[in-house]
Amino acid sequence: MKVGVLTGGGDCPGLNAVIRAVSRRLFARGHDVVGIREGWRGLVDGRFEPLGPREVSGLLPRGGTILGTSRTNPYRVEGGVDAVLEHFRTEGLDALVAIGGEDTLGVGAQLHAEHEFPVVGVPKTIDNDLSGTDYTFGFDTAVNIAMEAIDRLHTTAESHHRALIVEVMGRHAGWITAAVGMADDARTPIPLVLLFPEVPFDEGAFLARVDALTQEHGYCCIGVSEGLSNAQGKLMAEAGTRDAFGHAQLGGVAPRIAALVRNRFGYRCHWAVADYLQRAARHIASKVDVEQAYAVGKAAVELAVKGRTAVMPVIVRKSDRPYRWTIGTGLLKDIANREKMVPRDFITTDGFHITPRCRRYLAPLIAGEDPPPFKEGLPVYVKLRNAPVRQKLRTEFKI
Repeated sequence: MKVGVLTGGGDCPGLNAVIRAVSRRLFARGHDVVGIREGWRGLVDGRFEPLGPREVSGLLPRGGTILGTSRTNPYRVEGGVDAVLEHFRTEGLDALVAIGGEDTLGVGAQLHAEHEFPVVGVPKTIDNDLSGTDYTFGFDTAVNIAMEAIDRLHTTAESHHRALIVEVMGRHAGWITAAVGMADDARTPIPLVLLFPEVPFDEGAFLARVDALTQEHGYCCIGVSEGLSNAQGKLMAEAGTRDAFGHAQLGGVAPRIAALVRNRFGYRCHWAVADYLQRAARHIASKVDVEQAYAVGKAAVELAVKGRTAVMPVIVRKSDRPYRWTIGTGLLKDIANREKMVPRDFITTDGFHITPRCRRYLAPLIAGEDPPPFKEGLPVYVKLRNAPVRQKLRTEFKI
C-alpha cells in the first residue's frame, strides 16, 4: 500500500508523534508513506513529501507538525474537490490518514460519503470538543499550560492587589477554561472566577462575584474562554474575519472583561492572552498526550491496512483512578462536525467554577510530563529536510 498522511487545522503537541507512529507502523508492514503538505491544501495543490525512517526519526520531542497545516476547505475552493481526487489518484495513494479536528475530519467524512474516498481520521484538537472520544490529544498539554498560567500569575495578582484576567482558547467548548479551575485546589486556594462559553455571560452576577472575592481576599483571578457569549448568544470578541469553514476569528475578550471590572469598581486590572503559547510547543507536553497520540496513530494504520475507512480510532476511558484507557473505533460521520461541550454538571450552579466531577475527569490528564531533551537551557529538536515530491499535475488555485 501507499498511504498519505496530512495534518489540518491548528497545530498542537502530539501531531509529530502521530506522524511517526503512522509511518513506523507502515514501514514495519512494508508499505510506503507520503506526507501531504499544509493539510487539505496539499491535496488541492499536489504538495507531497516522501516519508522514510530518516524523516520521522527523532520527532517525538518536536512540537507543531513537520508536514505543516492550514485551514483549507476543498469545498470552498473552485475545483478543489476534483483536484483532491485527481492528485490522490495520480500519486497512487491507496488510503489517507487525516489528523485533525471537526473541520478536517468533516471534509474527510464528506469526501467519503460523496466519492467513497478512503480516509481514516485521527482525533486532534486542543479544544477537546470532538464527540465520540473521551479525549483528544493536544488538549492535555494545553490544559497544563493554561493551568500553569493562572498558577504563575495569581501570586502577582495577590502581591499587587489587582484583578488578573487570562484568556484561553476554546471556541464553543470550555474544556480549557475548566482546566484553569484545577489550579484552585485545597493545597493552593485561589479566588477564581471562570467564564465558560457554555454559560451565557451575566454581567451583573459576574461583577458581584468578582467584587465579593476581591473584598474577601484583596485580589481576584479570572479565566475566560475566547468564545464567551452574551445572553443573546452573540460572541463577545469576534475579530471580524472568518476562516474557510465559516468560523469567526476570535480574540480580545480579556480586555473587555478587564474594562468592565475597572469601570465598575475602579480595581486595578491586568489581562493576558495565552494564545499560541498553549497550543504548539513541546516544552512541557503531558505524558498522556504523547502516549495517546502514538496509540491513535498506530490504530489508524491498522484500520487503513484492513481496508476500514470513514472511521476514526477513539480513546475510551475505562476508569479514573487509576487512569485506564483503551482504543476504540467510531464512524467519521458520527463524529465530525459535532462539538462536545462541557457538561452542565461539570460546572457549578452559579456558572463560575468546576465541580468535583469535572476534577475527576481532568485529574489524570494533567499527571506526568514528557519533556524533550534540553541543552544549555533550550529544547533540542531535529532539523527537517522538507524535500518535496515532484509535482505530477500543474494546478493553480486561489485559496
